[in-house]
Amino acid sequence: MDRENKKRKEIENVLVVVEDLVRRQRQQSFLLLSLAEYFTRRRSSDDEDDTTMVTDLLWKIPEQIRRMDRLIRLTDTDCVNNLWMDRNCFGRLCLLLRERMGLKDRKFVSVEEQVSMLLSILAHHKKNRIIGFEYLRSGQTISRYIHEVLRGVIGLHEVFMAKPTPVDDDCDDPRWKWFKGCLGALDGTYIDVRVNVGDAPRYRTRKGHIATNTLAVCDRFMRFVYVLTGWEGSAGDSRVLRDAVTREVDKLRVPKGCYYLCDNGYANSEGFLTPFKGVRYHLKEWGPSAHKSQNPTEMFNMRHTMARNIIERAFAVLKMRWGILRSASFYPITIQTRLIMACFILHNFIRSQMQVDPVELELSDANVNLEDLEDINGDISAGAEGDAVEYVDAVESTPSWNQTRTEIAEFMWNNA
Repeated sequence: MDRENKKRKEIENVLVVVEDLVRRQRQQSFLLLSLAEYFTRRRSSDDEDDTTMVTDLLWKIPEQIRRMDRLIRLTDTDCVNNLWMDRNCFGRLCLLLRERMGLKDRKFVSVEEQVSMLLSILAHHKKNRIIGFEYLRSGQTISRYIHEVLRGVIGLHEVFMAKPTPVDDDCDDPRWKWFKGCLGALDGTYIDVRVNVGDAPRYRTRKGHIATNTLAVCDRFMRFVYVLTGWEGSAGDSRVLRDAVTREVDKLRVPKGCYYLCDNGYANSEGFLTPFKGVRYHLKEWGPSAHKSQNPTEMFNMRHTMARNIIERAFAVLKMRWGILRSASFYPITIQTRLIMACFILHNFIRSQMQVDPVELELSDANVNLEDLEDINGDISAGAEGDAVEYVDAVESTPSWNQTRTEIAEFMWNNA
């Protein structure tokens, strides 16, 4: 009995040391491996049942620590390939979630491991059971921490969402200098989702896909300003925009005198500038063998689509980065909506923190200068506007706004 009590006390002391190492995030995998080998050598045939659980635990913890070391502490290449963030960007995200949203290191799961679980699911669209196998965790543990981190990321939407600045007279960008007062561009995109059989008709798009119609607004630097998720795929773009402008909570605020560029799926109304209908509009219509603009309306449409193409490029980078947006997931529709929102938020954070966006480099037309992006702290202070600012509160086509569009087209033609 004395020998058994002594051995159990020795095992308890070792476990205390292991827990302390994990809690403090020390990179001492070699020490834990040595402890595991030590107990394995001391295990005899008569006390095998007593030490099996301890040795299994001592082998499992080093594997978890070693995996996190390889993922976020050795090279930026491995971190980017798995999480689409470099080590510096990932560390800042974990720090923000700790300080602002109250995420804490648990007994055996650190904040870094919790965040990496969610990022792995978003980046590569892996199921919980696959993540549990890779991280050597149970399905319950994976589900718990994914929801905690997801709540934390969405809680930071006011910090990560960009605050746009209108185009001024000093702008020399050939795509935007013609649109004084423009804040960016907006459009809707379909994202495939999985819903109950009874809800499928409402989410069916005109092409037969089961998807949600997501309205997104971005600035000139491919950072998203506003996102409205959850609308059924059968809903029209104009209906979704009207809801975004008139809703009581989380509404789209467009200061009067400013506007966004959008396509002909929307009405040409105050705050939203559309191209002329019945006139060449798509960029492919002005190919190398095609004629140049013949009148002010054609020139307006050509320059309009060149500038508005920023939202299409933002969607391309977003869906290339997050694999969960390219196919329907098996989560409930409410969770799928939150995951979509988290993808937009993290997209902004990555573009604000990484000097080189690895996803954008894969696009052939990647020519956005990331050095022009403002710092996140500057965006936060810029969002504190006075109550005296008037915002657009309706989406209705008016003769005065149509005249404004005509004047912009004539200005382009006269100054070409």
